[in-house]
This record gives sequence, C-alpha cells and structure tokens, in this order.
Amino acid sequence: MINVEIIKCLKDNYSYIIIDRNKDIACVVDPSEISPIDNYFKESKIKLKYILNTHHHYDHVGGNIELKKKYKAQIVGFKDDKDRIPGIDIIVENNEIWKAENFEAKIYHIPGHTTGHIAFHFFKDKKIFTGDTLFSLGCGRIFEGTYNQMFNSLNKIKNLPKDTEIFCGHEYTLQNANFCIANDPDNYKLKEKIEKVKKKLKNNLPSVPTILEDEIECNIFLKAADLKSFSKLRDLKDNF
Repeated sequence: MINVEIIKCLKDNYSYIIIDRNKDIACVVDPSEISPIDNYFKESKIKLKYILNTHHHYDHVGGNIELKKKYKAQIVGFKDDKDRIPGIDIIVENNEIWKAENFEAKIYHIPGHTTGHIAFHFFKDKKIFTGDTLFSLGCGRIFEGTYNQMFNSLNKIKNLPKDTEIFCGHEYTLQNANFCIANDPDNYKLKEKIEKVKKKLKNNLPSVPTILEDEIECNIFLKAADLKSFSKLRDLKDNF
C-alpha cells in the first residue's frame, strides 16, 4: 500500500511524493523545482529512490537533475521523450508494468498535451497520476498532439475503475469549474462539487485528488460524446 503527499510547487503546480511506509522509500512525480521537495525529505526519514515524469515540460522536470544528484534517485520517463527528459535513466513503454521495490504502476501513453505524455497508474492502490492530460473538471491544452489524440487519451482514463483517484499536475479546478458550469448549468452534481472545491481552497487545501466517477459526471470534457463535440469544447475553453 502506498501513501501520497501533495507538494505545492511554483505558482500552481503539484508534485506528488508516493511513499512505501514499509520500506520508508519514495517516488516523486513531476518535480517542478527542488526546494519544496528537498525540504520534505530533509524533515523525513523517507529516502527518495525514483523520479517519475509524465512529460517533458520544464514545470514538470525542473527539479530532476538536482534531485537525482543529491539523492541518487533514478529518473523514469517515456521512450519517446528519452531525449527531452533531463537525466532519464529508466525508459518505459505504453502498457508496460513498471515495477521497482514495492512500487508497481501501469504506463499509459496519453498524447495530446504533448506527444510523449504518459500516466502512471498504481492500479493496486487505485491511483493515477495524469500530469497535464486530465485535470479536475478540465483537460490539458493541446500543444504538440491532436484533438483526436487528446479525446482518445481522456477516454482511456475514463474507462478505468470509477473509484480511481486522479492526481493531476496543476491547481486549475476552480477555473475549470467556471467553464463547466457555463456550459452545463443544470448539472446538480457539478454544483455540489464546486461548493466542495471552494471550501477546500478557502481553507488553503488542494482540490485534488478527485475521483474518476465525479469527473465522469461533472467534467464536461469527459462528457463529450464524440470528437467533434470535444474539439468544440476545447476551442471554447482556450478562449474562455
């Protein structure tokens, strides 16, 4: 069993420390910068062993090299990003089961935001780290991929068990909520979720993780019935 600590980085990024309490070892997902992550390990008996990168953008890999050097951690990334992820040591492929120590995650290639974007699905613990592909009540901008790729990537996540916890790369939930409610104004469950999000943020708490079942009911991008509908929503969101 793993535990997850949420680490705020930069302006609105989240990095995640995945902990195996039995061995007192950890992975960190998408270390944007070294300081907040280093501070956690300085004050803990937990040893950092692995750095997991969902994609190559700097706000997800900015702490890679310094953390690798200081903690002798190994960096895990997707094969297509092997030349773009700083310090990569372990190359993974789509649908591979990555195993190390007691950590075990299925790799999903979920392009759209970038061409080499992946998710780490710790399926035994029902937790998935989706980077900048699926957000709470939103989805990532399409920078390198296509609308079709992003639509298919979201549907891949959508088909996971409904009680899966989703850990995304940014605190964008309230902005995303405003777009969802503008385009789905009669969604009662969405209204309930927005109130819960506002309460968390008011208390300076992260709005994540979110639960896949909630996203299916409330996230307008996951509710898109086809590629045409999704593409229209993505364009509207880009100009919202």
